[in-house]
Amino acid sequence: MPPFARTASAAKSKDFKASMKFLFKSLKPFRLLVAISVILSVFSTVISIMGPYVLNLMMEEIVELPFDFGEIGKFGFILIGMYVFAFGTGYFEHFIMAKVSSKISEDFRRKITNKINTLPLSYFDRHSFGDLLSRMTNDIDLIGQTLNNSLPNLITSVTMLIGIPVMMFTLSWELTLFSLIEIPLAIGLIMLIVKISQKYFIRQQKFLGDINGHIEEIYSSHNVVKAFNGEEKAIRQFDTINTKLRDSGRKSQFLSSLMMPTINFIGNLIYVGVVVLGAYLAIARNDLVFITSIITFITYIRLFNQPIAQLGSVFSTLQSAAAASERVMEFLNEKDEVPDTNSVTLPKVRGKVEFKNVSFGYEKDKTIIHNFSFTALPGQKIAIVGPTGAGKTTLVNLLMRFYEVGEGEILIDGVSTKQMQRTYLRSLFGMVLQDTWLFEGTIKENLKYASPLASDETMIKCAKMANVHHFITTLPGNYDMILTEDSMVSQGQKQLLTIARAMIQNSPMLILDEATSSVDTRTEQLIQSAMDRLTKGRTSFVIAHRLSTIRNADQIIVMNNGEIVEIGNHDTLLEKGGFYAKLYASQFDENNESKE
Repeated sequence: MPPFARTASAAKSKDFKASMKFLFKSLKPFRLLVAISVILSVFSTVISIMGPYVLNLMMEEIVELPFDFGEIGKFGFILIGMYVFAFGTGYFEHFIMAKVSSKISEDFRRKITNKINTLPLSYFDRHSFGDLLSRMTNDIDLIGQTLNNSLPNLITSVTMLIGIPVMMFTLSWELTLFSLIEIPLAIGLIMLIVKISQKYFIRQQKFLGDINGHIEEIYSSHNVVKAFNGEEKAIRQFDTINTKLRDSGRKSQFLSSLMMPTINFIGNLIYVGVVVLGAYLAIARNDLVFITSIITFITYIRLFNQPIAQLGSVFSTLQSAAAASERVMEFLNEKDEVPDTNSVTLPKVRGKVEFKNVSFGYEKDKTIIHNFSFTALPGQKIAIVGPTGAGKTTLVNLLMRFYEVGEGEILIDGVSTKQMQRTYLRSLFGMVLQDTWLFEGTIKENLKYASPLASDETMIKCAKMANVHHFITTLPGNYDMILTEDSMVSQGQKQLLTIARAMIQNSPMLILDEATSSVDTRTEQLIQSAMDRLTKGRTSFVIAHRLSTIRNADQIIVMNNGEIVEIGNHDTLLEKGGFYAKLYASQFDENNESKE
């Protein structure tokens, strides 16, 4: 397998427009609800903007003596009705957007889940699972929060920026023109801060994915870290990534936090200017009623600062959302596995497997399997041995089409595997791997994972053949016991369970990848006898580390550096005295030394 590679730690500045286009494109299925929300938001904002104007009319009635309490009361009831209506429309608008944002988050998570099933295995060799989980959780949560909060705020702010100046013009065009100086100053400031801080928001989301990947990796391998005293190294790695996350987060938040106080400062200067200019105009005109207009105008100035400051906050949030949507977009745009164009099936599987001039490399310029040719006859047990990195597991990956061959082809009963659906091809093989994968659930559910319709009688029969039935009956709940990480089940017992699972699947061919490499000698004997029953009558490929376990193999393929160096059975290869004989002798010597 290729070495695990993390994503690059330094993210370059990405396309903000493309990210936002992708984000708003996700709203398309909900355009009716979004349109209703926009209309409600505009209505609510317009009514709120009209409030100070109606209040100004009320004050004009108060200034002009004698008081007309009827008119004053009428304006009061109008104001109450307007604000109640504004509250109602605003409530429903936020309710709709909350529903839309939750639906979009659900849709993104479903798309990512579906995407995972279509990606080639090579993608997961290049990216950590923690980073993938971060895209599915942190990034999508941020997108949902942005759509739920920032989009309504954006609509409200734009409506206020248009509506407030209109109302201000009805009061005084001189004061309005003076007040509008704030808009180009504030927008210019916002754009400058957005441009500078965008790269830090991108890095923040990137390092958040990195730190999640590191945590997931360390926690899932906690026993290994403890066994090799790797705590300090893990902490240093965490501190390195966390420092980058902290620095990028601090810079992005600091720059975005500058918007509000700076905009408020500009607004306060405009506010003072309006008061001075308004007082001058009132004195020059000797107009007492104009004073009420100045008071209302000052109210609008205060309101006018709100959408400008709010826009700054919205753009700050949109930067984070853009970085998050960019990561989601990158994942969803990853190339899928080459789709199956043919769907050839075999009427009866005999189990003849042929490798014809197969060459392959995980990277285009680095070939690790060179012109490999070999034929396994039906029912034969084929052992694949060789040092680490020889290409043993790679052959299995090619056989199962986890990776596509670079050159040549692989045939089953004379039919190229490329002409078969991947799902069909993989159903032809039962697999028992070195890593004993069992999920949290009952033993019965784990054993029937690949064959959920199998009867309990078949399950018990296969468990007995796999030498694991007796162990299961000693557990509380027997086959209905729920396996968890805390279950006291040894590695060897887990391996026997996976062998029983493969027996229940009853596939015509088998792949056994170093299934006895991490168990004791007694358990190895149990596993070996179970595997002998499992492989009987089936074409089997056994990747072996312990050469003593494959003495009875029909053919042994000896690999080194991606090439076949020897082929034969155990006895003929020992007599030949070549590479296999040296491997066997070295293990024999190691075993003798360990006994001493």
